[in-house]
Amino acid sequence: MDNFFSKLAPSYTFEIFPPKGNKSTEGTYGVIDSLVSFNPDLISVTYGAGGSSRDNTVEIASGIQNRYHTCGVAHLTCVGTTREDIRAILDQLKANGVRNILALRGDLKDKSDLGDFHYASELIKFIKDNYGDDFDVFAACYPEKHPEAPSIEEDLRHLKEKCELGVKGLISQLFFDNDIFSRWRDKARAMGITQPIIAGVMPITSAAQIEKVVEMCGASVPERVRRFVNAYGHHQGAVKEAGIAYATEQIIDLLARDVEGIHLYTMNQADTVRRIDSGIRSVLYTKRYAVRADG
Repeated sequence: MDNFFSKLAPSYTFEIFPPKGNKSTEGTYGVIDSLVSFNPDLISVTYGAGGSSRDNTVEIASGIQNRYHTCGVAHLTCVGTTREDIRAILDQLKANGVRNILALRGDLKDKSDLGDFHYASELIKFIKDNYGDDFDVFAACYPEKHPEAPSIEEDLRHLKEKCELGVKGLISQLFFDNDIFSRWRDKARAMGITQPIIAGVMPITSAAQIEKVVEMCGASVPERVRRFVNAYGHHQGAVKEAGIAYATEQIIDLLARDVEGIHLYTMNQADTVRRIDSGIRSVLYTKRYAVRADG
């Protein structure tokens, strides 16, 4: 079994999204061709709203694992799925050698979209009860709380419940303010959450992206970010340059704060990843392979 958690910290991971429905996966594999050259510890593959890319998620996660010999992580959600659906997906992933799952509730348009599982914790319990240690399960965490949670404290209590079911690691929702992440991480540790927490970073590459991000996950946008988006909003190239610079600086600062991993939301933009990778590589690998003498 490919044990991601035995690798050196801080980890370096990417997220991509597959095409929806019957669209060709050729373009996605072209992105992966570029991404694997940066030697990520894993590449996770999202699961479209309502399961719209479910088959492609399984196929691409399997391809990452077997064709590229990189750890593939398949997203799995509660939206529109039955226990039989989930069992069939897990059996296929297991047969293809994919042993890592990111278990999520999924984004809802309406609560009626849910199937047999209503919460990620129910999905995690099903996986652990029926497959034991066949899969390492990741869960999502929210430095600014889940949009539906009444408070950070309540959100953390639910996160701890998920962790106690056997979650091996946590991948955070994207955020732009490292101070917010650090304060949240301190609260999580104080509550007894011990799993590795991988920090999610999304580079801003267009002005329109900011509004989508805020609507999607409720991440707060620092004044500094709004300033460059407003200043360069009509010049997408300039926004992208500023966004890459900001994400690079954000990651370097997170590494200085001893994060256990960086999870880059790539938006399938390999060139953006290349630029960021170039900016952080010496810091990341100094951090990973530095030998600290005892005493």
